[in-house]
Amino acid sequence: MLLEFLKFNFNVYFRHMLVYITRITFGRAKRPKMEDISVLHVSRSFIVVNKRHDILINIDKEEGMSELPVSVENQLKTRFPHLVNSNLVHSFHFCHRLDYSTSGVLAVALTKEAAKEAMLVFQNRLTHKYYLALLRGHLDQEYTVINKGIGKDTRENFTHCMCTEDKGYCSFPKKAVTQIIVLQRGLYANSPATKVLLKPITGRRHQLRVHCNFIGHTVVGDYTYSNRRDLAPYRMFLHAYRLVLPTKLELVDVSTCDPFSEDDPKNKWTPLETLNTLDCCVFSEFPNCDVLKI
Repeated sequence: MLLEFLKFNFNVYFRHMLVYITRITFGRAKRPKMEDISVLHVSRSFIVVNKRHDILINIDKEEGMSELPVSVENQLKTRFPHLVNSNLVHSFHFCHRLDYSTSGVLAVALTKEAAKEAMLVFQNRLTHKYYLALLRGHLDQEYTVINKGIGKDTRENFTHCMCTEDKGYCSFPKKAVTQIIVLQRGLYANSPATKVLLKPITGRRHQLRVHCNFIGHTVVGDYTYSNRRDLAPYRMFLHAYRLVLPTKLELVDVSTCDPFSEDDPKNKWTPLETLNTLDCCVFSEFPNCDVLKI
């Protein structure tokens, strides 16, 4: 078991480093720094930050390292040393996770009570999470709901991957539902692409990436689910845009700016057609779970 654990973590680390080095070299990505984190909300119960892409939430310092590795945990420890909880292995109560390559809203509880309240809200699916993404190709339908279970990919050399339940190599699939609204159709680096707003109803590992791949529109820059081919972009274009966390202690409702704007030349995004505007009204376009009968 120990050997398998070490092998798994080495493979994941190696793949992260391969993607990272390639994007630094060819995709004009910038190396993450300890100060690459912005605080969106602070209260007695929670800190909400805007996580940078291509950074782990926590990672242990290996023997021989001269400096702390850049992670969200170490960024928070550097900026808020007085809030570190020495009783926790990773210093803070992280309420949820974001993939290494995914940027955006990340909530951190500051007390044991807040962590418990957040856990209950997530377990009871009372949160509302919204993600922005650029997808390969043009989605025909303005609104799509994907109801397809997700499980572990049991193929050799795919130990860190997930897949949909229709695959013969899918192990222990669990129910997974994602809603998608098209914001714009256009071009990414002169190739057809679609900007979308996604709302996961469930919270399976890699859910949004797997579901987008399932419908034939992989997230731009998703190395893992593009059959390890999409390395040219400087990042994976998936971002946690808004989080609504209705706890008994407080209502946390935090959004970021749009990181995939056409105004930023490194995004290489050119919108050709706008179907929905990214404003406060667009969130009401998603039907609730009662309508979906989930």
